[in-house]
Amino acid sequence: MNSLVKTFAAAALIAVSTFAMAANKPVSKTEKANVNLSTADLALDHYVAVTTKGESAGVEHLFTADFNQKVQSANAKTNSRDQVVKYFKKQKEAKLNCVLSTDILEESADYMVAKVILKFEDFTKTDLVTLVREGNDWKVSSSVNSYK
Repeated sequence: MNSLVKTFAAAALIAVSTFAMAANKPVSKTEKANVNLSTADLALDHYVAVTTKGESAGVEHLFTADFNQKVQSANAKTNSRDQVVKYFKKQKEAKLNCVLSTDILEESADYMVAKVILKFEDFTKTDLVTLVREGNDWKVSSSVNSYK
């Protein structure tokens, strides 16, 4: 009788530990990439983290499908959404050594324009960022960069 109780207890322990391990399944890559973009401020904060701190989680969800980036310099250039996403993924965890400031230039219920200034030792990068509401999320629809 004593061995029968031990057998049932062992079986119950195995079943409980199996269910516990199944409940603690590893998080998939798509679940890890979920970023809160429910407000314009959160989307702008995530954009700044992506550009200055090498944050790469959810970068695919940060930009609208028709996003483009214009770089105003001696050789003006336009980058597509895919080019920018690919670049930021490569820059994962790369932190920029700069002084950061942001200023909201215009804001409405579905639209925001912000100026992001990155002051480096030898130059300053100004990024005019346009964010739009798409459904329940805010996304970056364009970025215009200039350098001084």
